[in-house]
Amino acid sequence: MKTASTTSSTTPQVAWVGLGKLGLPMAARIIQSGTPVQGFDLSAERLALAAEVGVTPHQTLADAVADCDLVFVSIPDDRALISLCLETGELIRHMMNGSILIETSTVSVEASERVAEAAKAHGVVYLRSPVSGNPVAAEAGTLSAMVSGPRDALEKAKPVFAAFTKAQYWLGDEDQARVAKLAINLMIAVSAGMMSEALTLARKGNIEWDAMLELIADSAVGSPMVKYKVPPLLARDFTSTFSASQMAKDLDLILDCAHGSGVSTPLAAQMREAYTALIATGHGNDDYIATVHHTERLSGLSEPSPITQGGHTHA
Repeated sequence: MKTASTTSSTTPQVAWVGLGKLGLPMAARIIQSGTPVQGFDLSAERLALAAEVGVTPHQTLADAVADCDLVFVSIPDDRALISLCLETGELIRHMMNGSILIETSTVSVEASERVAEAAKAHGVVYLRSPVSGNPVAAEAGTLSAMVSGPRDALEKAKPVFAAFTKAQYWLGDEDQARVAKLAINLMIAVSAGMMSEALTLARKGNIEWDAMLELIADSAVGSPMVKYKVPPLLARDFTSTFSASQMAKDLDLILDCAHGSGVSTPLAAQMREAYTALIATGHGNDDYIATVHHTERLSGLSEPSPITQGGHTHA
């Protein structure tokens, strides 16, 4: 069996599996840093887009990861992870002994543990590394990575991580990164609900839409997430960077994790119901901040004009 040869003095051989809206810009950043990337995706369209940015496309998973020291994965959910790594894809079986599997998605602790067990049995090192951010942050190389698994493996992979992340937070030897990502996404979901209620209350109080958004962004609650959502909210543009359906999936993971840990999460449960309503009313593919639709409807408000009012200055 071949053995990975990643060292601090040589350029690692890198593969990226899953070249979607987040995976492709991350892979592109690695290429821009000077490290070649071999790629695989089930979609011929995504493979073609990857080739345009310099990824070497492969038609089979085995060819894509052959001789690679670092194999990054970006997939949508538990089912895809298990199918890719353990079942149909048999990714782990195709990887070299001593190579490092770096999984960047938001999945459950249970699915991650199954992959960890299989990786250990095949001599593959496993880093759980979900990222915080969206495709825009991926393109800019400003994602944050939550990492757990062997710390020395993270040190080996750091030069590649640096191409698409602004920071890597090592959290422990096991699945701590999975829990951390779920905790962060819980805060994002609740923040979306909070913004929706605040904006609806302001509309009911005859406060101009753009004036309230400007005030929120400039107030004590003007977090990076809030400020990032102000421009699309000003235009009532709910084009998805992370959809309501995706957030609902993550909230299911959050609630399962919380229940298994004996943690009370009533806010998560409430937000899951809000996203259920959004999906049921045809807004599942809208951005997760479209919770504003839900709160406005419940409050008897119609869609306002996206045209901002005069007399205000916006960042």
